[in-house]
Amino acid sequence: MSTQQPPWSPPVQQSEEPVLRVYNSLTKSKTEFVPRNGRRVKWYNCGPTVYDASHMGHARNYVTQDVLRRIMSDYFNYDVHFVMNITDIDDKIIERARQNHLFDTFKSQTTKLDEALLSRVTDAWKAFLRDRVSKGLVDAEKITEGNEGEGWKKVLENYQNPTWKQECLKLSEKFDMFYSSAKRAQAALNAGEAEIKAGNTGTEAAHQLITETKDVLALSLDSQYKSTVTDPAISRKLAEYWESKFFDDMARLRVRDPDTITRVTEYVPEIVSFVERIISNGYAYEAEGSVYFNTLAFDKSEGNHYAKLEPGNKGNLELLEDGEGSLGTKAGRKSPADFALWKASKPGEPAWPSPWGMGRPGWHIECSVMASEILGDNMDIHSGGIDLAFPHHDNELAQSEAYHVNGPWVNYFLHTGHLHIEGLKMSKSLKNFITIDEILNKFTARQLRLAFLTQLWNAKVDFSESLMTGEVRTLENTFNNFFTTVKALVNQANGKTFSSDGSHHYEQPEKDLQAAFYQSQSSFRAALCDSFNTPEAVNVLRDLISRTNVYINSRGRDLNVRLVETIAQWVGKMLRMFGLGEGERSELGWGQVDESGDGANREEILLPYLRTLSSFRDNVRKLAMAKGETSLKDILALCDKLRDNDLVPLGVALDDQEDGQALVKLVPPAELIKAREEKRLQQEAKAAKKAAQVEAERQKRLQKIEKGRLAPQDMFKPPHVPEGTYGSWNESGLPLTDGEGKELSKNQVKRVQKAFTEQTKLHEEFLAWQKANPET
Repeated sequence: MSTQQPPWSPPVQQSEEPVLRVYNSLTKSKTEFVPRNGRRVKWYNCGPTVYDASHMGHARNYVTQDVLRRIMSDYFNYDVHFVMNITDIDDKIIERARQNHLFDTFKSQTTKLDEALLSRVTDAWKAFLRDRVSKGLVDAEKITEGNEGEGWKKVLENYQNPTWKQECLKLSEKFDMFYSSAKRAQAALNAGEAEIKAGNTGTEAAHQLITETKDVLALSLDSQYKSTVTDPAISRKLAEYWESKFFDDMARLRVRDPDTITRVTEYVPEIVSFVERIISNGYAYEAEGSVYFNTLAFDKSEGNHYAKLEPGNKGNLELLEDGEGSLGTKAGRKSPADFALWKASKPGEPAWPSPWGMGRPGWHIECSVMASEILGDNMDIHSGGIDLAFPHHDNELAQSEAYHVNGPWVNYFLHTGHLHIEGLKMSKSLKNFITIDEILNKFTARQLRLAFLTQLWNAKVDFSESLMTGEVRTLENTFNNFFTTVKALVNQANGKTFSSDGSHHYEQPEKDLQAAFYQSQSSFRAALCDSFNTPEAVNVLRDLISRTNVYINSRGRDLNVRLVETIAQWVGKMLRMFGLGEGERSELGWGQVDESGDGANREEILLPYLRTLSSFRDNVRKLAMAKGETSLKDILALCDKLRDNDLVPLGVALDDQEDGQALVKLVPPAELIKAREEKRLQQEAKAAKKAAQVEAERQKRLQKIEKGRLAPQDMFKPPHVPEGTYGSWNESGLPLTDGEGKELSKNQVKRVQKAFTEQTKLHEEFLAWQKANPET
C-alpha cells in the first residue's frame, strides 16, 4: 500500500481579475494604479480656504474625494494615509477679516444718525459705483468721479434691458451682485434721510443704516484704514471660525476626518526653509522683499517641465494673476508666469520674519511644504477640484520638484469635475449659490451622496431639483423597499420553528439567482476598477435588486430566504462602503436612522407581538372565507381595517401572500401614512372621475330627452322657426310651401321629412320618459 500522496496540480485561473485603473490628470488617460510601497497609499487632498460658509462646490469635491478614499481603503483594502490642508492665511482671508474688523469697529463707535454719517456712507456708495459697478460697464458708460448720480440713473434705466444686462455680466460676472448692493445701499440712504427728518437719530437708526450698507461701507473703510490693522489674530480668528463650520458641515455630510490635518500658519518656519532651498537650487529669486519662482529657468533645466497638468495654459495671464490673489504685486517679477513663493507683507497684512524681510507665504507653496513634511519627497495621489489644476497644482509640482530634485513629486493627480446648478456655474451673482447648510435643509446627506455617486467623479455634475426629487429619491426608495422586504422575510423565517419540509429549496431559480449574484460581484469590481465608475457600480446593485425582487415574487413558499439574505447583506455592505450608511451599523441594509433616539431595538421589542397579531388575522381570514356567509364579510372588513388603519401609525405593513400568511414589514410610520394618504387620494380621484363621467352621461341623456319635448307637428311652425320661413303645412305639420308661397323643392322636402322623422323618435322617447318620471 502506497503511503505517499498522489501528485497535485495547481488550479488554472479561468479569468483574470481586473486591475484598478484611474483617470490620471498627468496623462489625461486611465492608467494602472501602482502604489510605490506595497499596499500603502500616500494621499494629499487640497483643503478649503476658510473665510466663508461652505457651499455646494465644497460638497461636490469633498464628498466625492471621500467616496474615492472609502473605495480605496474599504473595498480595495489599501492602507491609506489621507492628509488634508487648511488654508488659514490667504488674500481672501486677510481682506475679509480686515474688512469685518473695520466695519464692526466703525459700527460700535457710531451712536448717532446724522448728516455726517449720511455723507460718509454716500461717499462710500459713490466709490462703490466707480470701483465695482463700473467693472461691468463699457468705457462710454463707466461711472466717473463727480458723475455718480447721472451714471447710476442710466444704470437703473438700462438694467431692465436683458441684452444690456447680459453684456455687463460678460464684462464682470459679479455685476448683478454689485448692482444689488448699490441699489440696497441707495434705498438705505433714502431711508436714513427720512429718519433724520422724522427726528429718529438714535443708535438703532444709525446701526440700521450701517448694516444695510455693509457691502459698500466695508470696502471704503478698508481702503482708508487697512494699514491700521496689524494684529494677525484678526485673520486667525476668522479662519478658526470658518474652519470649525467647515468640519461641522463635513460631519453632517458623513465625510471622514482626514488622518492628518495641516494648517499654513503652523508651518511658516518650514515654508521659509523650503523657499531658501529652492533659491539655492537656482529656481527662485528675491525681489523687493518677495520671492518668486523662476518658471523659465525651471522649464529650461534638464528633465523639468512647467505646467505638466495644463501645458496649454502656460500663457493664460488671467488664470496666472488670479492664482496670485487680489493682494499680490508684480514688482520685480522677471516673467508674468513667475509666481510668489513668499510675499512681502504690506501695511494691514499679517507678517512673519524671513531672510527677505517680514512677509507671508504665497498660496501655492503651502501645499508643497506641508505635503512634503508629512509624506516625504513623493506621494501616490494628489487630489482636488479641477479648477485647481492650473495654476495651483502645476505650480505645486514645479516648486516641489525644484526643491526635491529627484523625479516626480506626484504619481497620480485625481481632479473632481465642476459643479453646475440647473445647468449654470454656481455664482452669487447668478443667485444660484447654495450653502451646505441650505441644501441639507432640503435633502439628506445620503441623498446628496447618491446624487454624486450616480455621476462620474471627474465629470461635470449638473445638480438640479429634478435630479434630487426624481432619480435620487427613486433610487433611495428602491434600496429601502428591498431591504424592508428582505428583513421581513428573514424575520418571518427566524420566527418559525426549525423543521425540514423535505425540500432543499435550491432548484434552477436559485442557481440562476446565485449565478447572477456572482456576475454582479464581478461587474461591480470591474466598474470600480474602471477609474471608480460609481454610476455603473450603482447600476449593478440596482439590477441585482431587480433580479432578486423578481425571484422573491415568483417563488412563493419555495423561496430560499438565506440566498436572498446573503445578497442583501452584500448590497448593504457595498452601499455602506460608499459612505451611504446612517450610523454605519452592521445590520442588514445600509443602516437605518433610529428616530426614537433611545437606542432600543424596535424590531426585537415589537416583532413577537406583531407576529401574534398577524397570526390572529390570518386565522380569522381563513375562517371567514371558508364559511362564505354574508355576515363573515364584516370579519374580513375588520382584518382590512387592522391592516390599512390600525397598524399604519405603528409603522407596520402587512403584505398578503399566496400561502395565506401575511409578510410583516416594519416601515417608518410617516412613509406608511403618506402611502395610505396617496392611495386614498388616488381612490377619491378615481371615484370623482367616475362620478363625473356618470354625471356627464346623465346630462347628455337629459339634453337628448329635453330635445324631444317639442312635438314634431310644431317643429316647423313659429316660434320654432322664424316667422315667414314657411307659407303652408299639411295635417302632420310638414311644410308645403316657403314664405313666398312657392312649393318646396325635392331636396327641401327630403330634408324636412328627415328632420321630422328624427324629432318624432325623440318625442316618443320624451313621452315615455315623462310617463316614467311623472314628478319631473
